[in-house]
Amino acid sequence: MKVIHTDNAPAAIGPYSQGMILNDVLFTSGQIPIDPATGEIAGTTIEAQAEQVMKNLGALLKEAGTGFENVVKTTCFLSDMGDFAAFNDVYAKYFVNKPARSCVAVKTLPKNVLCEVELIAEIGK
Repeated sequence: MKVIHTDNAPAAIGPYSQGMILNDVLFTSGQIPIDPATGEIAGTTIEAQAEQVMKNLGALLKEAGTGFENVVKTTCFLSDMGDFAAFNDVYAKYFVNKPARSCVAVKTLPKNVLCEVELIAEIGK
């Protein structure tokens, strides 16, 4: 296994890694809309927060040597399913290959953010 770390995504603040690679597959931890440059939540709308989440995921994908086109599965967490359509509009700009996905509403996300996304991606293709 190989640990993935980049300063271009929020640092892990607990006993976990930003991502792990096993057998040419990247598994990321859930990314929330923290701007890694400031450590602050980026934006107050679902659109702004989803954009920051995608930037964070993009940084992890790049560090692992892959990209959004190689994502095979995402798990998305929303604090309010009423935000689904707006979240989906942002999501669709990045995941054009339409990977498998689960999307659920949860009671509360870390730092009371509006969304969190984790992914699994193929490396080296």
